[in-house]
Amino acid sequence: MTSSENKHDTTEIAAKVEAFVRQRVIPYERDPRRTRHGPTEDLVVELRQLARSVGLLTPHVRSDGSHLTYRETARVFRASGLSPLGPVALNVAAPDEGNMFLLGRVASIAQKERFLRPLLEGRARSAFFMTEPAAEGGAGSDPSMMKTIAESKGDHWLVNGRKAFITGAQGASVGIVMAKSPEGATMFLIDLPDPAIKIERLLDTIDSFAPGGHAIVNIENLRVDRDQILGTSGEGFKYAQVRLAPARLTHCMRWLGACTRAHEIACAYALRREAFGKLLIEHEGVGFMLADNIIDLKQVELMIDWCADVLDSGAAGTVESSMAKVAVSEALFRVADRCVQVMGGTGVSGDTIVEQVFREIRAFRIYDGPTEVHKWSLARKLQRDAEKARDTLP
Repeated sequence: MTSSENKHDTTEIAAKVEAFVRQRVIPYERDPRRTRHGPTEDLVVELRQLARSVGLLTPHVRSDGSHLTYRETARVFRASGLSPLGPVALNVAAPDEGNMFLLGRVASIAQKERFLRPLLEGRARSAFFMTEPAAEGGAGSDPSMMKTIAESKGDHWLVNGRKAFITGAQGASVGIVMAKSPEGATMFLIDLPDPAIKIERLLDTIDSFAPGGHAIVNIENLRVDRDQILGTSGEGFKYAQVRLAPARLTHCMRWLGACTRAHEIACAYALRREAFGKLLIEHEGVGFMLADNIIDLKQVELMIDWCADVLDSGAAGTVESSMAKVAVSEALFRVADRCVQVMGGTGVSGDTIVEQVFREIRAFRIYDGPTEVHKWSLARKLQRDAEKARDTLP
């Protein structure tokens, strides 16, 4: 397929996704099956069946198994994010999208058939078990602090530990468990549910986008066959980076769509609501906030496209995705905050999805690495680069 054909193909896919989300998915935003811990399983199944019926399930993966480029994916995922339910319906939501990417890159042929295929077909959900409880000194933003242990027992492994903030664990069929083996951090593929993995409780978090919510999980004597190691024992941190850099960017894509929709709603409100003898948008304080929104939204779009081009070049994009994650999450938070402010009391109510978008974006500033952790990492790189440059001087 030529580049012009690719462009046309992507334009058509993105247009179909946007029409599907606006016409078929948005009406479900009033569905009572949307709970504090995300949409219920039967709602997920119903939404995915809708997407499947129009040929839009997992739209970034073509029928031959090839993927859209990151630049192309950005257009499709932005359209999916126009509703909080869009990514779930289209099977492009976190953590499934990132897990599918990782399995596609690292899993064996047999593992792909067993664990990846059900995810691609939207018949299963997944969970990524890496983060651990902070109160117990476990791994959070620093995975080297991991306390979950994997012990070799002949033809199998035994895994023990506790995990926290595990998105989608409740109701997931596929799990990727990160544990410390004698060789180092290792990833294990598991079928769920498993009696050795017990959900202690679902956390009442500020967001509500993810089916299954975010769980505290106890892992006790989980038996894993040797053929369920993902890749090579001890390479878990490397595989985590394979997953995390693109996943940060796809988060940015989806939430750009969410904030685009919130801005549309705020604009429509400002164009019909009157105060002090004129429309809200005619008041400078309101009009300027909306003007700032379109500036931030365009800058976010350009930042995403820049990072997407880096990943499409074949580079790891670790630094670039950190920069994009910080810039995008902070800019989109400003956008969502202004939308709430423009709409006043309506903005903090559940009458529109603006209130939910605000909550989701606030959480996004922490998920996949808090802003401060990414800045610290970037500052360390600046220091290393400066020291390297100094050492090369005559």
